[in-house]
Formats: sequence, structure tokens, C-alpha cells
Amino acid sequence: MARTRVRITSLLALSAALALVTGCGDSSDPKAASAPVAAKGKPVVVVTTTWEGAFAKAAGAEDITVIVPQSVHHAPDYDPKPSDLAAVAAADFVLYAPFEPYAAKIKEAAGSGAELVEVNLDNDPAKVTAEVDKLGALFGTEDAATEWKAGFKTEYDRLNKDVQGAWPGGKAPSVVSQVFTTWAAKLAGATVAGTYGPEAVTPAQLAELSAKKPALVLDSAHMSTGTVLPDSGAEQVKIVNYPGDDLDLLSVYRNAATELKKAMSAS
Repeated sequence: MARTRVRITSLLALSAALALVTGCGDSSDPKAASAPVAAKGKPVVVVTTTWEGAFAKAAGAEDITVIVPQSVHHAPDYDPKPSDLAAVAAADFVLYAPFEPYAAKIKEAAGSGAELVEVNLDNDPAKVTAEVDKLGALFGTEDAATEWKAGFKTEYDRLNKDVQGAWPGGKAPSVVSQVFTTWAAKLAGATVAGTYGPEAVTPAQLAELSAKKPALVLDSAHMSTGTVLPDSGAEQVKIVNYPGDDLDLLSVYRNAATELKKAMSAS
């Protein structure tokens, strides 16, 4: 069961929050959630975002608490609150990404004995299955992870064929991709003419990438800098990298396939 937390304004209260979590008084936070309780034999997992949560769920975890609300597109901007620390304090595992520097601070401030696990957040199929294998071994849920991977392969192959069936004129489109959305180019069977980001495209890059005459630009919905190649004639596609509160990673691929097909029909 995934429970998301609400955004607060600063990290300055981390040390004070520890007192709220471990001290003898009641928490003054009216929205503070109770710490997760493990199902028998199941690990309690706290994750920073729904992306890590989706990996944990795919690996077989059932008791999952998500700290950063799905509505926060840039996780490093989030400021944890006392109830987040309470969840961390009771966790067996805390999953985070390297670009989320506050994850270790959360664990330290909460005095947690949880194992801190760095997750490689990349939707490339090979990397996804490798992470699911790793987490399944950590959680002791290898059978569930193996079952999920089989379903993932079946669905990915179906979507891959479906998108390729929508190629304009039966030919693979040329794309320019943001560095964190190249997995969507692979899903489409597209030819990657160039990449950009995560920073905004410079004038030199604009000229270089536009000269490649891509049919599509695959932009990250979470880190968009606006129209990437104006006046190039390329159709820009917003690619969403992580799921909603249901933590269904397969929905990310289905949504990407829908957006890719729509863009190819318009290009």
C-alpha cells in the first residue's frame, strides 16, 4: 500500500523533527502518518518517489511508503517533514536515487536502522530487470520479482511491436531525445540522431540538432525547458518517467507508447 506525503517548506527542521519522532511528547503535526507496520515476513519499504516505489513493487514489496508526492516533478526540491521521518524510522529499506541528496539525511535524522539502497532510475528494459532482480534478492521476494519480469517482457514486446506498426511510411523515425528519455526511443524502435540535457539546449546545440532534421523530439515531462527545437518542424513528445500512486511501472510504457503513436500520426 503506497502512502504519499505532502510538501512542506524547508529542511531546516530536520533535527527538530527527530525530537518529534523519538521524543516523549505527541507530534504536533496533525497530518503526521503512523509508521508503516510490516506484514508477516514482508519488508517495510520507504521510497523517495513513486519511481523507486514502482521498482520496489515490481520486485515484490507490498508495504511501501512514498515520501515525495507524485505531483512534485523534481524530487530534489522536496522538503521532508516529521511524519516522513517517522516512516523512515520504522523501515527495513529506504530506496533513493543519487540525485536525491536528502535521502541519507532523512535516514540519519530519523536514527533509522534501515538499509539505504541506491536505485538506478532508468526505464531501459535491461536496467529495469537488473534493478528488480537486485531488489527482489534484498527483499527475499525473488519469486514475485521473476513473475513480474515475465509479465513485463510480454507487455514490453507487445508495445514495441504496436508502436513500430505506427511508423510513418513503415520507416523508423529519427528522433532527438532528452538524456533521460532515450528508453522511449528504444520502445519506438526509433533512430536516435542526437541527445540533449538535462540542461537547456545551447544555441550551438540547437543548430546542430536541428540540422539532423528529426521527426520527433522526446522531452522529459519532469525536466522540460519548453520547446526544444523551435522552427525545426519536429513533433515534440512529452515522456513521463514515473507512475502515479498505483506504482504501476507498466503504465509508464503504455502511456509512452500512446504518446509516441499520436506524435507519429501527426508528423
